[in-house]
Amino acid sequence: MIHLTERIALSGQIDDTLELPFDQRQKSRLRVKLASGREGALFLTRGIILRGGDLLRSEDGLVIQIVAAQEPVYNVIAPTPRELMCAAYHLGNRHVPLQIGDGWLRLEQDYVLRDMLLGLGMQVSEVDAPFEPEAGAYGGGHRHGDEAAHSLKPRGHGHG
Repeated sequence: MIHLTERIALSGQIDDTLELPFDQRQKSRLRVKLASGREGALFLTRGIILRGGDLLRSEDGLVIQIVAAQEPVYNVIAPTPRELMCAAYHLGNRHVPLQIGDGWLRLEQDYVLRDMLLGLGMQVSEVDAPFEPEAGAYGGGHRHGDEAAHSLKPRGHGHG
């Protein structure tokens, strides 16, 4: 079994890939199966959130690239940019993990949120797509290229 213990910045060679949905990319301990069929296990520092494109190194030096799995999500578009910002505000007020694109929002499927978005006049479509939510103001982390969705999950904030 391959033990994946370290996230690395760059590597000249990728030995295998590991496709995971967002909920599993948040776990620091997890049994996995690589694209090659080899079995492995994550032994990562707690709090690390893996993003599509991240690289992990195993104890024996193999480099594994993370692939964000296709998963059921909602894509949300609005008649105007202002209405889309309003939808983002209402979702953020509920602390919903949210991926923000150019003219669209993406979130995990939840019928209560879908009904709220429809009530706000949004177009909501069910799709299978990679989910890479924003980190928020306190997330830190790294980004790939110019994609705004590659950052770490929020740590939270105080009220008052």
